[in-house]
Amino acid sequence: MEESYLNRIEIILVDTQDGANIGSVCRAMKTMGLTHLTLVTDRRYDEDRVSTLALHAKDIYLNRKEFKSLEGAIKDSSLTIGATRRRGKLRKMSAYSPSQLAEKLSSYPAGKVSIVFGREADGLRDDEVNMLSAIVTIPTSPLFPSLNLSQAVQIIAYELFLASKPYKDGLVAVNHERIGKAGCEMVEHLDAISYFKWDEEKKWTRQLLEDIVERAGLSESELQRFEKIFRKVEKIKIYRDSNSRDEEGKDEQL
Repeated sequence: MEESYLNRIEIILVDTQDGANIGSVCRAMKTMGLTHLTLVTDRRYDEDRVSTLALHAKDIYLNRKEFKSLEGAIKDSSLTIGATRRRGKLRKMSAYSPSQLAEKLSSYPAGKVSIVFGREADGLRDDEVNMLSAIVTIPTSPLFPSLNLSQAVQIIAYELFLASKPYKDGLVAVNHERIGKAGCEMVEHLDAISYFKWDEEKKWTRQLLEDIVERAGLSESELQRFEKIFRKVEKIKIYRDSNSRDEEGKDEQL
């Protein structure tokens, strides 16, 4: 149902500067059936500025969650998406459009979905984007490509509302924290077989694996089988190296 689709979506605002913008976001969310708001900040906001723009959606603000770090805010999310118009090697090479994201969520398994928006002035930093598995970008005119925070939330929320429908039952996707642990383990197995030529390659391989796992919406049992592939590769390498040394020893004896 519509409520099931929308109820698992969380809007995260990172270090929003003005309480009025938070109020506008609350209004944009509620008109499209979204009710879960999280703030990543250590600021204190003027309640009157929030209320003036939120109007009858102030309950979204009153029921908000707050975290000091983005990492803490997304640790129990199954899918994390950053809203940004900038792309590149350090910021993901490809992006969903709002309608593509909405379609993706319609077939994504159960689990919390976090859509993260950055600061009014300069959006999300590179390191924040790299914590997330994918990005969503709103097509805009090159004449003036920058959108107001609440406008960006409104556009994406509208597409999500249009696509709201039942999503796949039965399968529950693992969360961001669990994926991080899996990513660490997988690259350590690769490192043990001397897969990496330099440290930076290890870092980017881990990020790639984590992004792929998160976007795939794997269940715990599926992730465990995926991890097993990397453990098995390391064991095969150890076994073959051991046999090779044994053969060398026999040749020396002969």
